[in-house]
Amino acid sequence: MIIDVHGHYTTAPAALGAWRDLQIAGLKDPSQAPSVASLKISDDEIRETIETNQLRLMKERGSDLTIFSPRASFMAHHIGDFQTSSTWAAICNELCFRVSELFPDYFIPAAMLPQSPGVDPATCIPELVKCVEQYGNVGINLNPDPSGGHWTSPPLSDKSWYPIYEKMVEYDIPAMIHVSTSCNSCFHTTGSHYLNADTTAFMQCLTSDIFKDFPTLKFLIPHGGGAVPYHWGRFRGLAQEMKKPLLEEHLLNNIYFDTCVYHQPGINLLTEVIPTKNILFASEMIGAVRGIDPQTGHYYDDTKRYIEATQNLTADEKHAVYEGNARRVFTRLDSALKAKGL
Repeated sequence: MIIDVHGHYTTAPAALGAWRDLQIAGLKDPSQAPSVASLKISDDEIRETIETNQLRLMKERGSDLTIFSPRASFMAHHIGDFQTSSTWAAICNELCFRVSELFPDYFIPAAMLPQSPGVDPATCIPELVKCVEQYGNVGINLNPDPSGGHWTSPPLSDKSWYPIYEKMVEYDIPAMIHVSTSCNSCFHTTGSHYLNADTTAFMQCLTSDIFKDFPTLKFLIPHGGGAVPYHWGRFRGLAQEMKKPLLEEHLLNNIYFDTCVYHQPGINLLTEVIPTKNILFASEMIGAVRGIDPQTGHYYDDTKRYIEATQNLTADEKHAVYEGNARRVFTRLDSALKAKGL
């Protein structure tokens, strides 16, 4: 199987965005605040948005299954308060669950959390539990910066995050470390904020002993790890100066990287520097970069082409990147596939 571990519902029906606009307007004028019941999205609307977009491209590009979560830039945890985020997360997670119910052979859900700046992360646990136990979610997206580019939260090594980690360990689910929209004009959302966050999260783990406290905790750092593979020597050297163990021992039993890198030299670098066991196939299709590369004539986010073309992976290693590693990291996904005889 070819499993894409990084998909978002970026093509959700327009009614979802319209409802969100009303929710945001209601923060200033409560008379405009919509009820949850007022959001009406039919199964046919969901089918149309998926069949003409993600599912069509999956079939064209040759991927079999996508781990599907709410649109990252829509999480916008900096808007409103915890109740705002709680209602919004519940709606978005339910929609992804409905996608997985309508297309069970192609999509399996992962959850966004109802994070809010300055609010105890433990408040997210009820939504996490619901999504795992009722919706069959196989992972979560964890935002290390709910402030939207101002970085007001403590680092991922801070013990305020530990209640979430405890639940992750209990359920044996990984977290994709994924920020949302930047409201800081210094940081473009997808061009800098996302990649900065990937690099920052890795460094927060490097400088801490978080994985001594949680030896089975698993983080997936998306977008190829931001700057991490390109500056692997820098991180190795910094760890050495801090008297940390070698990175292979210190971090690579717990941290994984995806292949949302949108050119061949980038994938070549990733697969040369990072051990194959730590790389999971992903595309984030219809996401941050949706155009066609004029140098190749193919879509930038058609990442399977880069995996096929790299000279750094054997056939067995490609199988690990495409399927084996995902099943090992997302154990609930593996169980769901085995229950189907796959």
